[in-house]
Amino acid sequence: MRDVLKQYWGFDTLRPLQAEAVEAACAGRDAVVVLPTGGGKSLCYQLPPLLRERPGLTVVVSPLIALMKDQVDGLVLAGYPAAALHGAVPAPQAAEVRRRIERGELKLLYVSPERLLSDGFLTWLADRNVVSLAIDEAHCISQWGHDFRPEYRRLAEVREALPGVAIQAFTATATLRVRDDIASQLEMRDPAVLVGGFDRPNLTYRVIPRVGSGEDQVEAALRRHAGEAAIVYCISRKQTEALADHLVKRTFSAAAYHAGLDHSTRSRVQEDFLGERLDVVVATVAFGMGIDRGDVRAVIHASMPKSVEAYQQETGRAGRDGLPAECLLLYASSDAVKWTQLMERSSTDAEVPAPVLRAQRDLLNQMQRFAASARCRHQALSAYFGQNIPNDCGACDVCNAELDEFPDSTTVARKILSCVARMRDPYGVAYLCEVLRGSTGAKVNQRGHDRLSTYGLLKELDKDTLVSFVDQLVDLGALTRDPGEFPVLRLAAPAGPILKGTEPVQFLRVRGAEVLVATDKKRRRAQGVSLSPGEQRIFDDLRAVRRQLAADRGVPAYVVFGDASLLEMARQLPRSLSQMAQIKGVGAAKLEQFGERFLAAIQTSVGAS
Repeated sequence: MRDVLKQYWGFDTLRPLQAEAVEAACAGRDAVVVLPTGGGKSLCYQLPPLLRERPGLTVVVSPLIALMKDQVDGLVLAGYPAAALHGAVPAPQAAEVRRRIERGELKLLYVSPERLLSDGFLTWLADRNVVSLAIDEAHCISQWGHDFRPEYRRLAEVREALPGVAIQAFTATATLRVRDDIASQLEMRDPAVLVGGFDRPNLTYRVIPRVGSGEDQVEAALRRHAGEAAIVYCISRKQTEALADHLVKRTFSAAAYHAGLDHSTRSRVQEDFLGERLDVVVATVAFGMGIDRGDVRAVIHASMPKSVEAYQQETGRAGRDGLPAECLLLYASSDAVKWTQLMERSSTDAEVPAPVLRAQRDLLNQMQRFAASARCRHQALSAYFGQNIPNDCGACDVCNAELDEFPDSTTVARKILSCVARMRDPYGVAYLCEVLRGSTGAKVNQRGHDRLSTYGLLKELDKDTLVSFVDQLVDLGALTRDPGEFPVLRLAAPAGPILKGTEPVQFLRVRGAEVLVATDKKRRRAQGVSLSPGEQRIFDDLRAVRRQLAADRGVPAYVVFGDASLLEMARQLPRSLSQMAQIKGVGAAKLEQFGERFLAAIQTSVGAS
């Protein structure tokens, strides 16, 4: 196993649970494998075909054409006999792939669910000596998962068509209920259930109150990662375009991505991002699944995701190479209202069953509780998936004390709640803030709210800070926000003790940006990834070489070598092919293709410095 691993991937050791997953596949056993994003799921089904003594084909089911293409490109570059069949493969190329399968030349075939279940394809596969079926993104099978896809439910038909074939299901996000549903739907026989640790110690999690639109906060976070890859997630298409425009005006290399753009635009944005010609993608959740770029240094949520599973999966796109990365969530309780409206609208259009809609709402509520808590983020995420880790992770805003307690919060809370009570009729948060800040607008005067005792009581607070405090009161349950197009605020039972002064409140606000920068620098030093100025110049030169080699071959830059390999080269300064072969991630095929080019680049860079 180690010999094959070194030859094709350039690694000496496997990550946790990879060996067990590989052994289960080689033994022809059904399995449910849950490993976090970046935990190496793909290797669990790519390695076994090279280890089996008898010939045979492993079929990998993936819903993501972009991921299939990138993974096949990377495997072929490493000398691995692999190919893909899906709707985007031209007919002549697809015919050649079939011929290669019939001649027994391929060991791994990627297919889309639609191609696998198309007329006659399963029948054709039944005569092709298929020995294993791997299903990626397997959480899509379960109606209790965060990304249920009805077409994935049909994969149970494979068991009937290929009765003797072992099935391994892979996912990064699955609770116990989802894991059980996957095994049941696929009619697995005594499956091995392998669940890795969900914690990603290299990620720094931050959940902070969103101020206004959050544009300035997003910009400040990206400044901490200038010139590095980042993904910014938004709820709506309109929000992605507005934020991308804002960032471009502020000189960022950024572009919007959402399902409403034409195919050529989406493809160009994705290819530019993978080819390191674009630093920042501002996207809806339509972007990211299938993005295998390992050096994403920041994932920013400008709005709250709709579930903890979605949050775990989307933040998991940061730091896949194991190096430090930041995950920032800008949170406002109004996001939950937006998601509820979207769910109800989509359930009506798609006739979503009531139990599924209830499950989606429950997932949203759990996400809101996670965002509103002041508990160690790493611990809270692990606990959600049924695992326990020690407190005080040293890699989140809570444990690093990056959130300040606002002085005299209880008094401010009582003024806000009192104003809601005295206005009698319910109003939205924007109007409430106008009254509290002493607005002289016509509506305030017409309604007589300028004569309230609470009028202007919080004029010293800026609107964005005040909105954040109202959001925090919603999270505490003291206020409720009605659903609908114009959500209004109402007092709830927990407001009573606060108004009486018997229940304290503690509002949180973010400390200065310099605190966050200092924390990140400390983390990078602790994990040994800080470079000296000379090493940084060599690393940048190696990235330029990688970018050119990738462009010449029409593949993503990370397929050539990952950042971790380039960092090691910049530090170790190999002078021969034998020394280069000792760098992690440098396999035999890549050493032969690229070794001399990178050795020359190192020599030139060292000489120039």
